[in-house]
Amino acid sequence: MNTLLLSHEILVLVLALGILVADLWLPAPAKRKLGYVAAIGLALILCFSLFKMNLAADVPQYAFNKMYVLDSLALFFKRFFLLGTIVVVLMSIEFADRLDAGVAEFYALLLFALSGMLFAASTNDFALLFVSLELITITFYVLTSFQRSQLRSLEAGVKYLIIGALSTSFTVFGIALVYASSGKLNFAEIAAATAAVGGNQTFLCGLLLVMVGLGFKIAAFPFQIWAPDVYQGAPLPTSAFLAVGSKAAGFVLLLRVLFTAVPAVTAHWWRLIIIISGITILYGNLCALPQRNLKRLLGYSSVAHAGYLLLGIAALTPAGRSAVLYYLAGYLFTVLAAFTVICLVMRQIENEALSKLSESMQPV
Repeated sequence: MNTLLLSHEILVLVLALGILVADLWLPAPAKRKLGYVAAIGLALILCFSLFKMNLAADVPQYAFNKMYVLDSLALFFKRFFLLGTIVVVLMSIEFADRLDAGVAEFYALLLFALSGMLFAASTNDFALLFVSLELITITFYVLTSFQRSQLRSLEAGVKYLIIGALSTSFTVFGIALVYASSGKLNFAEIAAATAAVGGNQTFLCGLLLVMVGLGFKIAAFPFQIWAPDVYQGAPLPTSAFLAVGSKAAGFVLLLRVLFTAVPAVTAHWWRLIIIISGITILYGNLCALPQRNLKRLLGYSSVAHAGYLLLGIAALTPAGRSAVLYYLAGYLFTVLAAFTVICLVMRQIENEALSKLSESMQPV
């Protein structure tokens, strides 16, 4: 196996473990500076990816018996995740004085979540899809409830845990049904077997359950109920990372499954995707109108953006998939900019700062 293919994941995991080890020896006042180490390390990994990780003739490369693929789509999302995490880590440095303890652990957990996103970008097998999803989700369970002294953070963590466990159960059951009907887990092998099992009701039911699990991840209707509450209660950098990293990970998995594993089935689901997209857009925008809490407002905004992104998938064309990537690139900067502004103005207690900002949003 060519270990260079896994260089993004290996370097991020080494950086995360290095921060945990450094936490054992550094005095408490210096631990906040580990965030700068994490940001610089991620910047170096991103530079390495931009200048060294180029595919020859754009030919996909595989690892782990073709469970892992490195292609142009994977490289785009890996660089997307690295750039987004750099901004979130810098935001976490500003937010660090509001964490009671475990600042270095917070940075390390962000990096562990990033490693799951990097694996998700290269998923070419349902087994790796499940592993990458669990690595992301379990890490976010901790990050969401990291402010243990605040009831809202604990409540957000419990809600995310319950909904996350429910979505995982749908995903696992769906994968089991797909394997039972096709005998395959690799996306390319499933695509080749679709002609034989495409009309099998068990196979289609399994795919639908997998889509339900991914629907929770991207916060698409009717699986969006967790987003506003979790965004409001989670620490600000966690909310930003959920809005950008976790959502993008859900979409890259959705693209892999729909257009690599079952393109023939996807061609018949475009009406369903359009309907879900339209309802998601309406729900997110209409529910955002009466909001007076900025983080909750951004939570509903995230729901609406999931609907806009689904429109590109519903197009079922290469141009539509390119539009999804283009939209995500703009989404990265705008959403992180919004969360960064909120983080910078939150110099006082979070509720007080948000209430002052909310007062300026009241209609005259």
